[in-house]
Amino acid sequence: MTTTQRRESRRAQHARGGAGARVTVRSTLIAYAFMLPFLALLVLYHTWPVFFGTYLAFTKYNIISPPEWVGLENFRTLAADSQFWSGLKNSLKYILVVPVIQLLAIGVALLVNRPLRGIGFFRTAYYVPVVTSFAVVGLIWTWMYQQDGPVNAVLGALGLHRGGSLLNNPLTALYAVMFVTLWKGIGYYMVLYLAGLQAIGKELEEAAVIDGATRWQVFLNVTLPGLRPTILVCSLLSTVSAIKVFEEIYVMTQGGPAGSTYTALFYTYSRAFVDFQYGLAAAGGIIIAVISILFGLLNFKLTRGGKADA
Repeated sequence: MTTTQRRESRRAQHARGGAGARVTVRSTLIAYAFMLPFLALLVLYHTWPVFFGTYLAFTKYNIISPPEWVGLENFRTLAADSQFWSGLKNSLKYILVVPVIQLLAIGVALLVNRPLRGIGFFRTAYYVPVVTSFAVVGLIWTWMYQQDGPVNAVLGALGLHRGGSLLNNPLTALYAVMFVTLWKGIGYYMVLYLAGLQAIGKELEEAAVIDGATRWQVFLNVTLPGLRPTILVCSLLSTVSAIKVFEEIYVMTQGGPAGSTYTALFYTYSRAFVDFQYGLAAAGGIIIAVISILFGLLNFKLTRGGKADA
């Protein structure tokens, strides 16, 4: 090959490379153009509120007058507010529902992960509470918890409870609301665990059975390790949901009786939309967010980052 031919070959390669680069840039710009509406909404309704809310946590703001910088004053107020600590205590207590709902969801997922006739109906039936509005669910369960409601009738027949609504008793109100959260959320996590179960190779379970493993041993050594990433996701979601529980409290108890169901997020709602202390509410929101992050890191540690065993 002559020197002239080599030069022409290099020029052709550069030309092809330049054309390829232009196509890549054009494709990238087109992709971002399609994503632009979503990114604009994300910034408008998520990113900007996060930064603005963080700023408000260090200000005194009542929506009428401009924010006034007060530094850490809102956090000092929260530290001295027994009502906030009581709400935070109830929010942390609400985390007790997390392991229960995860265990039950795994059990239900195992039950419906079978090729039985009509199994689709049962999967749908378990999922119906998930898509039902919590306003409706809360009203139904409030009626069921009434003194002459069916829950009291069943408990009375079993000799476990006599008279009075569970929601009007400070000792039982929070646990009654937690049960509603449990009942409504099982179907959601069941679907996630069902997807995780169906992603586990059947040949692994069959190989374990051939090697003489019992059904329980197969579950512990094959199924459960394979579900570890799903367990991480579900435990993260349910933990964060438990810490920031609000809808159940708002619809069913309004924080009563005697503050027994008053949670941290209900406190921030009350400070913001009842007392118009938006700076104080934003500071409470930051504390809730930090606690959620800490529990998220704990979940990662307990599940080893969600990695399935090889």
